[in-house]
Amino acid sequence: MRMSHMFGRTLRDAPADAEIVSHQLMVRAGMIRPLGSGLFSLLPMGYRVVKKIEKIIREEMDAIGGQELLMPVVHPADIWKESGRWYEVGPELARFKDRADRDMVLAMTHEEIVADLTRQDISSYRQLPQIVYHLQTKFRDEPRARAGLIRVREFTMKDSYSLDLDEAGLDVSYQKHYDAYNKMFGRMGLDFIVVSADVGMMGGSKSEEFMAFSPNGEDTLLICENHDYAANREVAVFARPTVMSAEKLPLEKVATPDTPTIDALCKFLNITRDQTAKAVFFEGASGAFIFAVIRGDYDINETALRQATGETDIVPASPERIRKHGAEPGYGSPIGVTDAVIVIDESIANGYNFVAGANEPGFHYRNVNAGRDFEPTIIANIASAAAGMRCSVCGGELQEARAIEIGNIFKLGTRYTEKLKATYLDEEGRPHPVVMGSYGIGSGRAAQTIVEQSHDEKGIIWPVNVAPFDIALLSLAPATDTETSAAAEALLAELEAAGYEVLYDDRPERPGVKFNDADLIGLPIRLSVSPRTLANNQVEMKARKDSEAVLVDRAAILTAVRDRIEALRASELTWPTES
Repeated sequence: MRMSHMFGRTLRDAPADAEIVSHQLMVRAGMIRPLGSGLFSLLPMGYRVVKKIEKIIREEMDAIGGQELLMPVVHPADIWKESGRWYEVGPELARFKDRADRDMVLAMTHEEIVADLTRQDISSYRQLPQIVYHLQTKFRDEPRARAGLIRVREFTMKDSYSLDLDEAGLDVSYQKHYDAYNKMFGRMGLDFIVVSADVGMMGGSKSEEFMAFSPNGEDTLLICENHDYAANREVAVFARPTVMSAEKLPLEKVATPDTPTIDALCKFLNITRDQTAKAVFFEGASGAFIFAVIRGDYDINETALRQATGETDIVPASPERIRKHGAEPGYGSPIGVTDAVIVIDESIANGYNFVAGANEPGFHYRNVNAGRDFEPTIIANIASAAAGMRCSVCGGELQEARAIEIGNIFKLGTRYTEKLKATYLDEEGRPHPVVMGSYGIGSGRAAQTIVEQSHDEKGIIWPVNVAPFDIALLSLAPATDTETSAAAEALLAELEAAGYEVLYDDRPERPGVKFNDADLIGLPIRLSVSPRTLANNQVEMKARKDSEAVLVDRAAILTAVRDRIEALRASELTWPTES
């Protein structure tokens, strides 16, 4: 490909709305262009990267027996109503009506469609197990689209689905995907880790996420210093300190003026945060008023609270709603509240004599004890893990890391097949629901995550396996120097005949512009032909990762390129960080 004919130009400056470095570089290098909030066009160079990522995905999916198909992006709403998710998923599910006034959906995932195909085409145990997958457009009406391709509204995802006889079969299919994902991301050169995760709206019994380390990641991971445990903060647990038994002292109301915060209360009463019971108020999707109580030195894990209450979503309650139930913002306790779901953390259930609000401005209670002074509706682990806490497996210290989710795998079980009546008959003719797994990767997000991890102050540094081209060939001849241009053209033909993908910079630009653009685009190898190198029958070669260029005899250039590319490819293969 000649740069003079390439659609999509490089930019000197990053657009003002590009928030993180990978987003800036993808735009500047002519890989992507924005259309609207969370909507991007892949330009030819960026699309080449995505297609190479998808080639890796296809190869590894085919290797575990996956069969590629293609399912529609537009779904009749009836099938989402049948599964129940029409009513469970919020506004991120794009709903519309067709010309016949029928409810329709833009697909954000395809579990329902696979379950529907299964009930049409699977009838006997002899047809199982199966793995099917596709790469298809998805749409999620993200409220906070940001960071280029990291969080978008329209995207391409590889989603695959396993169909098995039972849970034992699902275990096998799940492990196949786990291993395949490790190979996929390893071939992409990503530095990643596998962590436990929340099943979320997908449901099921187990989920794990493949997370690429990045300071700009939206997720916080808790990782044991001894590599015995790793989880997304949404589901991370920690070792609780041992609580010594104590006598339950009499309840005592005390004046605490101007102490609406835990810190102000501790300073006023000369106590520590772990001696307080913190009240946090929410409203569930069902309309329930949720009164959560946790030790003052902990924070609420909203994912755990949502799971404990069975709510599909929770939002902070308004002061008006809080007071309606007899509580007081800043001075709340479960004592005396009405018509509330009272959820207490294990730290409160197992502790003694806490200081808690008296539901009256300027007053608190001393010696509040669950079970004596109030009855909890639910006791659960709703505390959020944080750096410095202890690992629940080995007792080591938990450390925090930011990361980008690049893939996820779910054990769905029979959630969808039971509702859609997707069954098979066993050897004795008895019906059973097919057991499903679901597995996703966003190809565009993977591309930008690679940039997030692999760049320097000059631009992108593409790993060999996903680079849009193998080689940047620069002709550094003045327009009047036909001899140097002819030598560059001859080298181009030789490289392409050898099977290399070459981006040939034939533009009438100064050498500095060409060098800067080559570094910005970040192809693995740069070759330069100039009057100086031609006079010595040499070619200048520089790997994007190297600090210095080398001069190679023209006759040996193909061998030198082959050896350097193979060495780069071998060095870039990764395996997940131990958890």
